[in-house]
Amino acid sequence: MPLTRRQLGESRRWVVKIGSALITDDGRGLDRQALAGWAEQLARLRRAGHEIILVSSGAVAEGMTRLGWSERPSALHELQAAAAVGQMGLVQAYETHFQQHGLHAAQVLLTHDDLANRQRYLNARSTLRTLLRLGSIPVVNENDTVASEEIRFGDNDTLAALVCNLVEATLLVILTDQQGLFDRDPRTFPDARLIPDGLASDAGLLKLVAPTFGRLGSGGMATKLTAAARAARSGTHTLITSGRNPRVLERIAAGEQLGTLLHPDQEPLAARKRWIAGQLVSKGELVLDAGAARVIREAGRSLLPVGVTHVKGRFSRGEVVTCLDPDGRPVARGLVNYAADEARRIMRRKADEIEHILGYVDEPELIHRDNLVVL
Repeated sequence: MPLTRRQLGESRRWVVKIGSALITDDGRGLDRQALAGWAEQLARLRRAGHEIILVSSGAVAEGMTRLGWSERPSALHELQAAAAVGQMGLVQAYETHFQQHGLHAAQVLLTHDDLANRQRYLNARSTLRTLLRLGSIPVVNENDTVASEEIRFGDNDTLAALVCNLVEATLLVILTDQQGLFDRDPRTFPDARLIPDGLASDAGLLKLVAPTFGRLGSGGMATKLTAAARAARSGTHTLITSGRNPRVLERIAAGEQLGTLLHPDQEPLAARKRWIAGQLVSKGELVLDAGAARVIREAGRSLLPVGVTHVKGRFSRGEVVTCLDPDGRPVARGLVNYAADEARRIMRRKADEIEHILGYVDEPELIHRDNLVVL
């Protein structure tokens, strides 16, 4: 059942994401006064029994300021250089402010590879949980200095959602420079109305916003809605509101009506399926016939070779592939039991023919339902 705002305010484990425009005062450098305010609020929440993970943007933007750049670069190596320079100031600022409240900040830099690899994923989860148990405030950011363009999270909204899945947070708070989600763009339409509540899986909400990109950050409201849908896989509620609201985190903890609250409307996925669903890079695609697409969507059944009409890409056993319906729409994502060449040989064939075709049989399913997540 969806939780009320008061129940969420009293919940134990939060992930708080603060965007670049807030951290850097719209690009004028680290806003140390604002950081001091958030650190004070987070310290109060920590003393009240909340476990807080902070996902902070700002490394690239701070690096741009230190380097004297006015526009966000497009070249990956320049972005990585800016992140390397800016990360020093960002971490130093957080450590200084949290120490004033008797708390230790803990820097955690992650890449997509860290969460795509099952063992490193589990290691990251154990580390974050240990830091919370020790009373520290983990400050999480993408490791921009080493992430490649092809396998980046792309924005810290996505990273925050995956961290929610990682630690099973109850609440994701996304602090931005907007009051929440509106039915129209409030910068263009003064009569635009704030949407106070919604469902994280409501595709209609995405139609209200354009995938806009800021001068400093890499995401817009669309990425926040997508992040809410990802976070909902672990039963996490997402609250999008303005970080410029006075005492915003304490007011959220008190259950005050702020911003837009997006509720999960499905049962949380099992831990292993959350990990599979969080894979942002697919190694290949399996095109299904209409019958196979229907039974996977409606019943969550395993995928048998007979239901596959086409195999795209090159992948090995155990890698992530995406299942498409006959119209090319994603149906599910899962860990495949056979490599691409083998999958091509057994597609459209019954399970009892696999051994005759390949000379061995590993699993009768191409993807077992325990390793398959419906999208």
